[in-house]
Amino acid sequence: MNRQQISTEHAPSPSGPYSQAIIADGVLYTAGQTPHHPDTGELVGSTIEEQTEQSMRNLAAVLESCGSDFSRVVKATVHLQNPARDFTGFNETYEKFVSHPYPARTTVGSHLGDFLVEIDVVALCTR
Repeated sequence: MNRQQISTEHAPSPSGPYSQAIIADGVLYTAGQTPHHPDTGELVGSTIEEQTEQSMRNLAAVLESCGSDFSRVVKATVHLQNPARDFTGFNETYEKFVSHPYPARTTVGSHLGDFLVEIDVVALCTR
């Protein structure tokens, strides 16, 4: 299988785990995108809406770096810290980026650290 590591100036900090992706045979597999600022690595926002927006912006940069976008996403996995918390605002913010018909999505509870949401995807890639 032909694999290529993705980490460009368009993606968040190359040292952050949220900047990594692999392209294998025309399919992009991202590492979990977290709500951290791509330049400083600092956590962005304290609400689910703010953190979802930053995670999706980071994800958009990784998708763009390989000539893809949210319309090419076929599967998303959403990790939510503290599933007992009210995550109502997540869907509304997520849908600002991902249009209907939505890609397959799995939502799981996780203990992530100091942030609320992490998102990784599988997408078709043109590079």
